[in-house]
Amino acid sequence: MTNEWRGKWALVTGASAGIGQALARELASGGANLILTARRLERLEEFAAELRAKFSVLTEVFDADLTQADAPAKIFAFTQKRGLAVQLLVNNAGFGQFGEVPSVEPQRLLDMVQVNCGAVVNLTRLYLPEMIARRSGDVLILASTASFQAVPYISVYAATKAFDLLFAEGLAEDVIALLARVPGFFLISRASSFAFQNPETPVSIVAQQLGVRYVLDGSVRGAGDRVRVSTQLAEAATGRILWSGKFEATRDETLELQDDIARGIMIELEPALTQAQVNPGNERRPQHRVPPSPSAPLWAASSAPG
Repeated sequence: MTNEWRGKWALVTGASAGIGQALARELASGGANLILTARRLERLEEFAAELRAKFSVLTEVFDADLTQADAPAKIFAFTQKRGLAVQLLVNNAGFGQFGEVPSVEPQRLLDMVQVNCGAVVNLTRLYLPEMIARRSGDVLILASTASFQAVPYISVYAATKAFDLLFAEGLAEDVIALLARVPGFFLISRASSFAFQNPETPVSIVAQQLGVRYVLDGSVRGAGDRVRVSTQLAEAATGRILWSGKFEATRDETLELQDDIARGIMIELEPALTQAQVNPGNERRPQHRVPPSPSAPLWAASSAPG
């Protein structure tokens, strides 16, 4: 695991055993400070002491039973009281139960839904606004290979993990749109629909299906700690390239890079778009043009209302 969270606080649920413990250990090895939560306080304290001794990181522990609906709020209140800015939320806690649904105790099934789904939504909702406000943070939601199909004898577990997968995918699109807001524009990811993941899909088809006037298309490539983005804005009706650019930044600067792209679009296009609304026949030759990228598009539709 990279050192991306070195010196920052990561909150890991279900941290007393299994995958949660393994993730916490990996994070600590990269220098992250850990907030560990699970039901068994004694195990948490022992594990926290091990991490402090081995990796010289800071740790906090908080025992919470996520089958209880108020547990996420208690965890959040604990971190708020301690003044801990959670930079990474790891929604790991979860459990399953083997057996035919009629043979499993009803409360066990309801508890499973609460831990695997309810607590995930609650914790994410509690911590995400702070991350967005400071434009920095990450949320990890653990799903499962059981997410992709119904699985007999663990039917409820598979359903909860399908929920986690879809929630995570939808949440990513929510945050992209939220962070990309520019007056008069909004952003929709092409990846939000399987129909548009093919880079050969014409801009006009994407725009028609999403109900937008402009499409921001592009690609992203990683090279070590660097991210390279190529992007271009096309007019939906004609496919004409209005603006394009190439950008590079570190992975930690991804959100700032998104801001730079949005500002660049607005600076370049505001006069042209205003004039185009007055005189649609007046075209402006783009200053830059990026050839179509062979890789999958990074973004899809940006639109001005009207």
